[in-house]
Amino acid sequence: MATKKTPENNNQRIRIKLRAYDNKIIDKSARQIVETIERNGGKPIGPVPLPTETHKYTVNRSAFIDKNSREQFEMRTHKRIIDITASSPKIIDSLMSLNLPAGVDIEIKM
Repeated sequence: MATKKTPENNNQRIRIKLRAYDNKIIDKSARQIVETIERNGGKPIGPVPLPTETHKYTVNRSAFIDKNSREQFEMRTHKRIIDITASSPKIIDSLMSLNLPAGVDIEIKM
């Protein structure tokens, strides 16, 4: 018996990672990316929220007298992942020309 070989899918999976300090801005830009992908005929998976990184910093309020008095600050980094299963060069071109708000870090892996 001959076995049938299924043709491999030539479409690559594209993963888009978003990072921002403000959760409203990252949600808005993720929605904009998903709408762009769907408008060009792609199939997005996500946005999937990843755990928020929290960096805490403790500093002295005063340099000399009030050594025991301290302030604490924290920085939160929100992250999202969007996967594109059915991709085309048209989708990639539209993603590269997309204008997103400042403060959003985008990383695209193929």
